[in-house]
Amino acid sequence: MTKQRHRQKGKKSVIEENHLKLVDIFPMTDNQEMFFDNYESNKSQLLLGCPGTGKTFMAMFKALEEIASPRSDYRQIVIVRSAVATRNEGFLPGTAKEKAEVYEKPYVAICNELFGRSDAYEILKKRRAIEFMTTSHIRGNTINNAIVIADEIQNMTAHEADSVLTRVGKLCKIIFCGDLNQRDITKYNEKNIEAFLKVVQKMKGRFDFTYFTVDDVVRSGLVGAYLKEKYKIYPEGYQN
Repeated sequence: MTKQRHRQKGKKSVIEENHLKLVDIFPMTDNQEMFFDNYESNKSQLLLGCPGTGKTFMAMFKALEEIASPRSDYRQIVIVRSAVATRNEGFLPGTAKEKAEVYEKPYVAICNELFGRSDAYEILKKRRAIEFMTTSHIRGNTINNAIVIADEIQNMTAHEADSVLTRVGKLCKIIFCGDLNQRDITKYNEKNIEAFLKVVQKMKGRFDFTYFTVDDVVRSGLVGAYLKEKYKIYPEGYQN
């Protein structure tokens, strides 16, 4: 991994320039705390496990916290996900940008919540501090000075995840987030993200790993209770 340099002394981050202030976020479970500790290693991260455990929320928080620091050389957060819906709705009208906005909405909500204002994501996107793209349009890019969040990786093929990882250039790190039991891919020959993960999990010098269980669910008590019963009956989740 390329050693991180520091911003020019006295230069403000784009977050400071726009008078944005992150709310304070603290880990609520042991595995959340493990991720917070792991993040300090400056390695890339792999977060896998149950829904409602805060994987994407925490990844966004730590990435925003880092680009907000005047000592950081990370200038941008690049969010990447596959354009796979929970259920196929058929042809969606509009431009590629308009179609991608459907998948971008969760990150708009998270960012705005983390700053406590409804325009935070829009401001940072206009200033190119945040960029969103689907895996359909990532080939040919080289991403530098950025933290890449590859989300919902259970809906990526190994080839897609490979395409994301191999876009990472200088002064970058990547956070992969996903839950293999929430896979929406229907084609059997595309359900091969485990092949990619098998390679990444061998890269212990480059990646830290955090695995979340039903005991880490923080979204609500109802979600936690439901998932505990679900995995008692269907340990591998509802299979397509």
